[in-house]
Amino acid sequence: MNSDKIAVVALGGNAITRKGVADTIANQFSHTRESLSAIIPLVKDGYHLAIAHGNGPQVGNAIFRVELARGKAPILPLGICVADTEGGMGYMIEQSLQNRLHREKIRRRVLTIVTQVIVGRDDPSVNNPTKFIGQFYTKEEALKFRTDRDWVVKPDGDRGWRRVVPSPKPLSIVEAESIKALVHQGHIVIAAGGGGIPVYIEDDGTYEGMDAVIDKDRASAVLAREIGASLLVILTDVERVALHYGKPEQQSLDTVTVSIARDYLAQGHFPAGSMGPKIEAAINFIEGGGRQVLISSIDKAAGAIAGKTGTRIVPD
Repeated sequence: MNSDKIAVVALGGNAITRKGVADTIANQFSHTRESLSAIIPLVKDGYHLAIAHGNGPQVGNAIFRVELARGKAPILPLGICVADTEGGMGYMIEQSLQNRLHREKIRRRVLTIVTQVIVGRDDPSVNNPTKFIGQFYTKEEALKFRTDRDWVVKPDGDRGWRRVVPSPKPLSIVEAESIKALVHQGHIVIAAGGGGIPVYIEDDGTYEGMDAVIDKDRASAVLAREIGASLLVILTDVERVALHYGKPEQQSLDTVTVSIARDYLAQGHFPAGSMGPKIEAAINFIEGGGRQVLISSIDKAAGAIAGKTGTRIVPD
């Protein structure tokens, strides 16, 4: 299989859940079908694909259901909630893509792999968790949950207090060899959903789950590297990456080298809570042997893939 024609597409959270739109399953299916405009051009161009996706709103809803059922049903740990949403969202993407391929008369198989992602047992985020998840609480409620439920809680701006969990860096994909084999055979594989299920390796070589969440874009870069992809497509809610974002002097970027992207990141142009992890993922992928990263919005994806818009990060 020609590595020039292997790609990973990372669908942002707005691929399935949209702000201001009721988060019903019917709406999630509708948004999923719309997001396929990013996939079909690559399929028609002969690419062999893996697809990753975010799960922030969905895992938040899953945790909320756990809290509502507290005292009535067994508590589900965060790792299980990630696995559950990875499977459920994989089903939505899988079925939507199968139907679209059928209508386009394209013969490609689609399957979902619930994916474990190896992280460091002593990752710095374990002792200093910063990733907000779940609902907002008053300070009094949050401090009570810290004692009663052994949560780490922090204020999230002026909106209230929330639970925070580790967000360790992904190191490798447990199922990478299987995913690679399937992709190289021409199957479209949905994997590393929501960043994958974080696991660490015990001293005896066995895996153990961690109550944490992994950044989807960082996991997508690891997945792309391990299956030998040449292209990583990161789809988010902006058409192009920009310097001085949201300011009068905002400057959109077309094509930048990895060294320039690293310099802009060091200068603070890409905040940790938004574009920062995407740029870090792009840099890691290119430095690991990738040839191109394309960042654009889902609604502009077809044009970006055709070279009409989007930001490209390339080797020096």
